[in-house]
Amino acid sequence: MCLGVPGEIKEIDGHEAVADFWGVERRVRLDIVGDAVEEGDYILNHVGYAIRKIPESEVEQTMELFETMLDADPEDMMADDMIEELEANSGAPAPGAQDDDEGDEDDDLLEELGIDV
Repeated sequence: MCLGVPGEIKEIDGHEAVADFWGVERRVRLDIVGDAVEEGDYILNHVGYAIRKIPESEVEQTMELFETMLDADPEDMMADDMIEELEANSGAPAPGAQDDDEGDEDDDLLEELGIDV
């Protein structure tokens, strides 16, 4: 299953942006999103690509829905897909991350969410 995960755009540099996913910042590409994206906008990310800009009127409801999924049992298939999507970029360091700390932010997020992988 393909799942997009919502995140907030923090910085934009050409066709690349930094997005915040529950405290974990990742670089995402904006090439295929189809709408103009600005800092502060929310997007759905799929394996490093913003695939859709979330309309402002839908952001709160979308975030609540995904937070509910993150709180679900990690054995739940939808929660598992979302966790996999959050981890999909883990090979690319978060902006400003040191090489020796690579992956620590992912581990912190998963620990905070009570997810044991």
